[in-house]
Amino acid sequence: MKHLDILLPFALPPAAAAKALLRECQAPALAILLGKSSPASPERSIDPFARALAHEAWLQRRFDLRDADWTESSPAIACLLMQACGLAAQPGTWFVLQPAHIHIARDHLVLTELRQLELGEVQSRQLFESAALLCEEDGKTLLYGDSRTWFLRADDWQGLRTATPEAASGRNVDIWMPKGPGEKAWRKLQNEMQMQWFAHPLNDEREAAGLPSVNSLWLWGGAQATAAVTATPYPRTFGLSYWMAALARIEDRCAAPPPAEVIHAPEERALLLLDGLLEPGLTDEWGVWLERMELLEREWFVPLLAALRNGSLQSLTLILTGQEKLREVSVSRAALKKFWRSPSLTQLVTVPTTPT
Repeated sequence: MKHLDILLPFALPPAAAAKALLRECQAPALAILLGKSSPASPERSIDPFARALAHEAWLQRRFDLRDADWTESSPAIACLLMQACGLAAQPGTWFVLQPAHIHIARDHLVLTELRQLELGEVQSRQLFESAALLCEEDGKTLLYGDSRTWFLRADDWQGLRTATPEAASGRNVDIWMPKGPGEKAWRKLQNEMQMQWFAHPLNDEREAAGLPSVNSLWLWGGAQATAAVTATPYPRTFGLSYWMAALARIEDRCAAPPPAEVIHAPEERALLLLDGLLEPGLTDEWGVWLERMELLEREWFVPLLAALRNGSLQSLTLILTGQEKLREVSVSRAALKKFWRSPSLTQLVTVPTTPT
């Protein structure tokens, strides 16, 4: 392979924690890659109220997941995700709808990270059937994708601005609720589903088992169903997971293969997602973040550096994201010979600025 783009969500810790973390971080191969690198594009500051996390917004731009009717909204992924689930999106406006748990904080409601819900197929089907009846009464179509992903057709909500669940996780949900055409209708339908599920025996079973109740839903990813399929900018992708797997070829929708398989892939260019830092970054577990970074060092950065040195890989770009910044740096085989550039992790330190 000639060039590899590597997307690293939450590789940039908050400015307040970064220096202390990096003093402890043992990642000499990454330090060489960063120390020899050069900026690949202008650094971007992140709006704290953006409706997608920085890595999600990067994918949104890179794969052109934007719709003229959805400005400042979550990636327009619904129809591609339906396709990945084996569903045909009839012409109209479709949204991703996901079962969720919302808990009460001191003075507001907070969305729990959806992957912590542990909702199985049988339970999801039970909740789906009750929700589908309410949607039908409201003149809406609800389709089942998998245990945590459903799809709602709402043509009169075209242009409704939504947020990704990970952008809203752990935060006051009122700030991240849908805004625009159909927002009141959605709140009404959401409230009806919440009331129906409040007394659902399934939630009694879950609470008895120590699992969070399924007491709400999260709406996002609005897109117009069209005959055209978005072309991928990469001939190969590796490690795309969760909703992002819909951007990959069918044969690439799996866990990232070993580094050697990625490095020696015959394609000239590819994208690799390494999301091991995402969960601790979302939950502010910086001790776990440090462990995960050192695991990435052993499993990925060491072999990637070796591939650059021996010519198996000609260059790579690291797309480093965090809550405050997005930074892209590139390093080539030739750049490794720049002896005057010392290994350093300072590229992972950000200086907070006012978003523009």
